[in-house]
Formats: sequence, C-alpha cells, structure tokens
Amino acid sequence: MKRILTYGTFDLLHYGHIRLLQRAKALGDYLVVALSTDEFNAREKGKKAYHNYETRKKMLESIRYVDLVIPEENWEQKISDVQKYDIDIVVMGSDWAGSDKFDYLNDYCQVVYLDRTEGISTTKIKKDLGLKEPSGKGDELPEPKNEKRKNK
Repeated sequence: MKRILTYGTFDLLHYGHIRLLQRAKALGDYLVVALSTDEFNAREKGKKAYHNYETRKKMLESIRYVDLVIPEENWEQKISDVQKYDIDIVVMGSDWAGSDKFDYLNDYCQVVYLDRTEGISTTKIKKDLGLKEPSGKGDELPEPKNEKRKNK
C-alpha cells in the first residue's frame, strides 16, 4: 500500500483544497492529512484560522479522499510522521518547492510538489470577503436539527 502525507491549515475549505487532496490521493492508496493546530498556527505561522482545529478536522474527515487526519503541532515532527505512518510520498503545494521546510524529507521518502489551483486561495477568499481576523462566530459546526432532537 502506498501511503501519502500532506500538511496544511485547510481553513475556509475551497475547491483548491479539494483538488490538492484529490491529486494527492491519486498518487497512492492511503492519504494522511497533518492539520495545523490552532496553537501551531499562532506560534509558528503567525496566523489564526477562521475555523478552529476541531471544526477543520471534521470537515477534512468528511472528504472521501482523506483517510486519516492527524495534528501538526510543530515543524520538527515531519520525520517522525513519515516514520510512524510509513509514508512513501509527502505532497505539498508548489509554493513550498525549494523550502527548507520539506526538501530534507527526500532522505526519508519522496517529496512531490503539486501546482496550486489557479485563481483560488484562502488568502484570496479572505481578501475578497474583507475578512481580517476570525469573528469567533464560525468556529463551531452546528448540530443538525434532527440530532438536537435525538439528544433531548
């Protein structure tokens, strides 16, 4: 079984994300997504996602191309992720090509950079919508109405 791993925040999930996940999965049989935690985004990337980690995780888990979602908590965990999950290929967007954040992984597995989907990005969506910082209103998934009734 060929196992694939990718990393990201996957905030404001859009077609470019889906296309990346679809193409990553096409490279193998099992896709692991290391999802940046809220703490990692704040501490290392200097950004805050609109949706919190748990919400982003639930959204990714609902996508048919994704087999497993794990937390990305620091830059240094990548080698241990590759070893722990027996990864054959790490897939990232082409904007990471030549970065010291991923190229060193070639000593442990194959690293593949896929072109981004032209015309779409979370940054562009935030800019187009005039979003600067999360409002706090979009950080939880609402329960479906029928599930609320079942719990009563």
